[in-house]
Order: sequence, then structure tokens, then C-alpha cells
Amino acid sequence: MPFLLDGEQREFARSLDAMLSASDTPSAVRAWGAGDHAPGRALWARLAHAGVFALAVPPAHGGVGLLPVELALSFVELGRHAVPGPVVESVAAAVLLGAVGGPAAKEWLPRLASGEASASLRLDGYGPYALDADAVDAVFVVDGEVLRLAPGPGEPRASADPARRLFVPEEGGTVLAAGPRVVAGARAAGDWAAFATAAQALGTGEELLRSTVGYVKQRTQFSVPIGSFQAVKHRLADTLLGLEFARPALYGAAVSLAEGSARAGADIAAAKVLAGEAGYAAARTALQLHGAVGYTQELDLSLWLRKARPLRDAWGTPGACRERVLAG
Repeated sequence: MPFLLDGEQREFARSLDAMLSASDTPSAVRAWGAGDHAPGRALWARLAHAGVFALAVPPAHGGVGLLPVELALSFVELGRHAVPGPVVESVAAAVLLGAVGGPAAKEWLPRLASGEASASLRLDGYGPYALDADAVDAVFVVDGEVLRLAPGPGEPRASADPARRLFVPEEGGTVLAAGPRVVAGARAAGDWAAFATAAQALGTGEELLRSTVGYVKQRTQFSVPIGSFQAVKHRLADTLLGLEFARPALYGAAVSLAEGSARAGADIAAAKVLAGEAGYAAARTALQLHGAVGYTQELDLSLWLRKARPLRDAWGTPGACRERVLAG
């Protein structure tokens, strides 16, 4: 079926891009990785004001409903600008709480939609970690049929990206809900987390490609720009193709989610594979074509380079996603 973004959706993406471009996100990312969450929280407040977190919250709880196309647009921009923090996890937690309902939804969903509160999330089947658990107001954990609020962030673990800090949440805490509704909600939350992560990976890859194209136009060798070399052109073209093939898969998954299709899970998994692999390929291209300077942490490029592989593997590794696609 044909799919085109409408004018309002395009303007929404442009407004987010303009806002984030004026927000000095590299400084916020570096501060976040160093344990200073204030600049990142200020950035989150602006995103909340723009309505990003309300896109995963039902209108009854202060949101605008589950709008996957707009959410994809948002998270592509968040990836392009390397926004730090558990933005995916906050959205997935909202989906989970919306599906479970009850007192926990009434308490937390309006706060998540408005940006007053942030959350991290750990689900069965997606690894033992909760992202940036020390920087959020709530860490939700699903074990089997039980949803609980963890009593604390738990123990930190090493991460490939300093701005994506991993924690093993503490055991115990307050049980918020239990039963089949929690299982169904966790399944939906995992799908939306994979979907948002795919969008973030696509945006990360786009920014890495943009930076690399700009660099090869300026860097000279043998008195000519290295971008004029055939091998460099081919590498950049392959990177662009990977990203452009991932884009329709992402928006196809958004349409499946919006329609409640039985194939939505498989479509999300396909988008996650394509976007994750394309973003990671863009990182490898950027690293190689920037040469020795690409390895330096002082260069802003490193902030995106260090996100590409974790985003590829978060909320569904390529292998797990391919298995889901094959299972239908």
C-alpha cells in the first residue's frame, strides 16, 4: 500500500529537529555519561513539552494515544541528535502501564506523558538490565506474570556507550499488578521498545552518514578530496542504501502497529534488523573514512559511533529478530 507522511507529520519532525539542533545535545550526552543528569533532564522537559512522550499514553491518562508513525518520526530525530537517557524505556513503560491499567496507570501515566516523571524498564526475555536506572523516577520490572516497582537502581554494569549506563535492578519492591494482563502488556511494551529503538538506530545512522559525507568533501589526499575516490563513493553508497531500505520497513511496521495487524510483531522485528544493521554499518563506514581522527573521544562523532552497536542489539538482537520474522 502507498504511504506518505502528511504535512503535519513532516512539520512535527522539522520542529523537533530545530529544537534539538539548538539544544547542544553533545554537551548533554557528555554530561550524562559523566553522571550529571541536569542537562539531559532539561532536554527531556523540552521533548515532553513538544508532546513526544504523550505519543505512547492513552488520552484518558493525559496523552494523545498510541501514534506509531509520529513516534517513529520522533525517535529518528532523537537518534539523529544522540539524545541521552532511557527515552525508549519511558515510552515502553507507558505502553506497559496503559495495557495493565489500574492504580499504577493512574499514578504514573499522566506524569510520564507530561515529562514530570521518567522511567526505565526491564522485561523478561530482553536481558537483565534497566537502562540509566539511577537517573529516573521509577524502574519497572516484569518477572513472569508480576509487575513490580524496583526499590532502587541496583548495581551498575560496564557499557560500550558511557551515555547508555546499565543497571541490574534491585530485587523486591512494590508489586503493582499480576496475571495475564501483565504478560500481554509486557509483550506489547517489548514490541514498542524494539520499534522505537529501530527508529533511534536509523536516525543515528543518518547522522553518521551525514557527518562522514561532510568530512570526505573536506579531507584531501594527493591534493584532491578523498570523497572523489571511487572506493569511498562505493562505501558511502552502500551505507545510504542500507539506511534507505530500512526506512520503509520502519514505517511499514508503524502502519502495522496503527492497524493492530497480527503481523505487527514480525514487521517490527524486520525493521529492527534492517535499521540496526544499517546504523551499525554507518558507524563502521564513518570510523574507517574518518581515519585516525575517528577514534578520538574529543570528536563529537564518537558520541554516535558508540551508540550504533548497543542500539543494534538492544530490545532484540539481530538473531532474535530474524527468528521472529521467520516465525511470522
